[in-house]
Amino acid sequence: MINKAVASVVPYFPKKFIWMFSKKYIAGVTVQDAISVSRSLNMHGVSVTVDLLGEFIHNMEQASFNRDEYLKIIEAFESAQVDGTYSLKPTSFGLLIDPEECYQNIRMIVSLASKYGSFVRIDMEDSKCVDLELTLYKRLKHEFPNRVGLVLQAYLKRTADDVDAMLKLHTPDSPLNFRLCKGIYNESEEIAYKQGSIINENYLKLLEKMLYRGVYVGIATHDVALVEGARKLIKKYQVPKDMYEFQMLYGVAPELRNKIVGDGNKMRVYVPYGEDWFGYSTRRLKENPKMAQHIIKSIFVKG
Repeated sequence: MINKAVASVVPYFPKKFIWMFSKKYIAGVTVQDAISVSRSLNMHGVSVTVDLLGEFIHNMEQASFNRDEYLKIIEAFESAQVDGTYSLKPTSFGLLIDPEECYQNIRMIVSLASKYGSFVRIDMEDSKCVDLELTLYKRLKHEFPNRVGLVLQAYLKRTADDVDAMLKLHTPDSPLNFRLCKGIYNESEEIAYKQGSIINENYLKLLEKMLYRGVYVGIATHDVALVEGARKLIKKYQVPKDMYEFQMLYGVAPELRNKIVGDGNKMRVYVPYGEDWFGYSTRRLKENPKMAQHIIKSIFVKG
């Protein structure tokens, strides 16, 4: 109840106040801010994936703007020789307005990234987007088999079936590449698991299936139990270190991140930035009121 109360009130606070806790998790406003943070992470043996903040748009002019910004991001990051890839949310490019134009926008981005030998990750959004994003991924993967990947969410009950269906597409010449996360959107009990222990159990089941089938997986979690579970599966199937990586959000659980890196595992940090940092922060808070605990600590507890 307290978490929900805080989550409902915080969006009305001044932006400067919200920035007090947001700046720990957001690289900044400009692409140069993102490059600076990314270089710092690179210096500590950590790769990155960069994301320009801004999701649900209202017209295709905004989609075109976001496309052009991503093309600039790729040019800037490649010029700076950052060890990183790119993540994007299809709704930023018109997925729910014009799916075909959205595909063309994202295709331009993947095409440019592929010219540099880089990689683009298609983020998975809420349930109304899942089928559209699966179709989008399959189309892009057909043309760019090694340059595009997808995010899957363990809390959705359908994900196991989605994985089974996509495993049929997995070949040596066209390998699958997934980021597996728990999922953050507030979905109904009809389509999503709500209990943490069940979500974790499903996460490890999905991860085991992927690792067993030789799928490259970005193991995206800050949950110690899932990290340990992943380690056991990696050992069980003797998964080579070049067939998986751990992934975390910028600013979250740095001690755990350092431990994973110190043990010789590849780590990639999700680095969000952009002028829409306020919208991103407040939307995430509404979607996951438990984040209110971290806000309270950020405000009242030093360090």
